[in-house]
Amino acid sequence: MDRDVKKLKVMVLVREGLEPPESIEEMSDDEYKNAPWKCEFDVVATLENLGHRVRVLGVYSDLAAIRNAVEEWEPDVTFNLLEEWESIALWDHNVVSYLELLGARYTGCNPRGLMLARDKALSKKLLAYHRIKVPEFHVFPRNRKVRRPKRLAFPLFVKSVTEDASLGISNASLVTDDTALAERVRFVHEKAGTDAIAEQFIEGRELYVSVVGNDRLMAFPVWELLFTEKPKDRPLIATRRAKWDSKYQKKWGVISKAAEELPAGMAERIQKLSKRIYRHLCQSGYARIDFRLSPDGELYFLEANPNPQLAFGEDFAESVEKGGVEYEKLLQKILRLGLLYRPVKV
Repeated sequence: MDRDVKKLKVMVLVREGLEPPESIEEMSDDEYKNAPWKCEFDVVATLENLGHRVRVLGVYSDLAAIRNAVEEWEPDVTFNLLEEWESIALWDHNVVSYLELLGARYTGCNPRGLMLARDKALSKKLLAYHRIKVPEFHVFPRNRKVRRPKRLAFPLFVKSVTEDASLGISNASLVTDDTALAERVRFVHEKAGTDAIAEQFIEGRELYVSVVGNDRLMAFPVWELLFTEKPKDRPLIATRRAKWDSKYQKKWGVISKAAEELPAGMAERIQKLSKRIYRHLCQSGYARIDFRLSPDGELYFLEANPNPQLAFGEDFAESVEKGGVEYEKLLQKILRLGLLYRPVKV
């Protein structure tokens, strides 16, 4: 994919409390797979195995800790695994902006790309302008009465406008009347502490595309989320439990794999569209683009996920490996992209 980068000093930035252990030899496979720091361990262990000098820095709300580490250790690049700041997902772009102000190289998405993608309403508006099909939607701000626009027809899917990782998403997120809509909007306001977005629910297949690059982009095989034990009359919803609860996954046969039996030319169309979306949303480093494919063959953009889960064996890494790039080479590529990226001056 790329010739190996030289051995580097890599600071791995993680949330405080998710610093991985040095070894997992005494852990069972289930304990390791369900550990909250699994992604952090996979990245750190792989970088060390590749010969890089790695230092892990756990932070929550102290920017001074980042500045001190950059000034004292002088890393060649910071591998950014932070997904929030002070438990606020929308603030992750501030950390990256701070790294830029320090003149530090970092992996993953730039501040502008993070801001555009994290706001699900803003990203849909921008892509609709570029004539990319998105579901009809409406934002319900906090502290305002819930009034559904007449153009917004049921069923609707309600979620936070800025939170990711399926926070607050359950089967109750799918609503079919105004009473349920108002109740779910209030739930999002209270649970997530953010505005809520209600969007047209698109029945169909849940598809993901992994994209890597800054200027020259690579889109990998289309991936699909499947519920192999789900009753046919039950809608497919990527709830938080479906993504992170192993018992729930076993019960409903939740798996993800390379999408099969797509309509002729659809895989290439989705990959090409994913690159367009990546560029329109000013992404860099790596991201996952999410779609719904309706039974009549219409493709709808759902959301973009910059800096997606990088754990070994998860969707992103699996799809990249299916495309011919092993996990070690993926992390090397992400490091190289971080070293090459330069903030855009406008």
